[in-house]
Amino acid sequence: MHITGVETYAPRITMKPECCMVSALGSSTDNRFVLVRLLTDGGYEGVGEASITVRWSGETPAGAVDVIQHVLMPAIIDREVEDLEGIADQLDRVCIGNWFAKSAIEMACWDLLGKQQQKPVYELLGGAVRPLTIRSRFSMGAYDIPRARQRAEQLVELGFTTIKVKVGTDPVEDVARVRAVREVIGPELAIVIDANCGWSADTAIECLAQLSDCNVGLVEQPTPKGDFQALARVRREAGVRILADDICFNLTDAQELIHNQCCDAISVYPGKNGGIIRSRQIVDLAAEHGIPCSIGSNLEYDVATAAMGHLVVSHPNMKVEEIPGDLLGPDYHQQSVAINPIAIEGPLTTLNQTPGLGVQLDWESLRNQCDQ
Repeated sequence: MHITGVETYAPRITMKPECCMVSALGSSTDNRFVLVRLLTDGGYEGVGEASITVRWSGETPAGAVDVIQHVLMPAIIDREVEDLEGIADQLDRVCIGNWFAKSAIEMACWDLLGKQQQKPVYELLGGAVRPLTIRSRFSMGAYDIPRARQRAEQLVELGFTTIKVKVGTDPVEDVARVRAVREVIGPELAIVIDANCGWSADTAIECLAQLSDCNVGLVEQPTPKGDFQALARVRREAGVRILADDICFNLTDAQELIHNQCCDAISVYPGKNGGIIRSRQIVDLAAEHGIPCSIGSNLEYDVATAAMGHLVVSHPNMKVEEIPGDLLGPDYHQQSVAINPIAIEGPLTTLNQTPGLGVQLDWESLRNQCDQ
């Protein structure tokens, strides 16, 4: 089965008001996506997704469409879909970065291969090592105190047992926000905080000292992107467990994290890493060094969420039972273009078991949304 062409769609999807995100990276009321329809000579079509946030990866919707159409696709046209490793290598040869655009093509290839072999992608990856229903944490924005308290109450009622609180804004407000959430949810439920690179090492150490009585279980990306020494210093001096995320896009980043003893866990996901294959390489490396991984998120739609889920259920070092990740992206949005959406109920996300990624898209609805 050979790749013959691609169609791209770039909708803007509005977020639910209660899910709008505020973080060190700014605020969001909607998200941009590039959805791809990969065509073959075998009668099968594959679906892929790039979730686009320019201040996160540097990609834009128009740029992702252009690089997919004019750089990535010419490099793999007429390639056999079965040669997934070769396709991933070729995408990297012709283009640096552009992680999310690459991941859209790569996950569409996995979808195609699963449909051809009549197997869900997790079977192609070696089979499920955990249930297809996965419990997530909830990532709560850097809200003002009244809104943070109200949202925390709602999340407890919905059954969430781990809440991630965004920090990395004003340090005084950050500390007050985390304290308010801890007061609302009580001592038993878990809190994770995420600075999205918004603190310096000194600020992180000071804020974490002030939060020492709040039982913060994990601190995600407290220091600037690229500064491995700062991350290692916070881990060493603050005595906290560090989850690396924004600093780890590829295998070289993971090697640096391990070499510098920066973290206790690594957050991966196909979009950020350029595809399922590249994510698995990081997870494999981390496993060799006894470092667990979890699933991160860029508030994906159904297709990329499915790809993330197949990675989670198929790899033993995706320790989501110990370090809950985030497979809730579709539930943050007001509209869906999936014919068979992924089932999300509170903190629980359940993968579809149909061949490929298990998500079918309503292409006509997509066209209409892109025309608006």
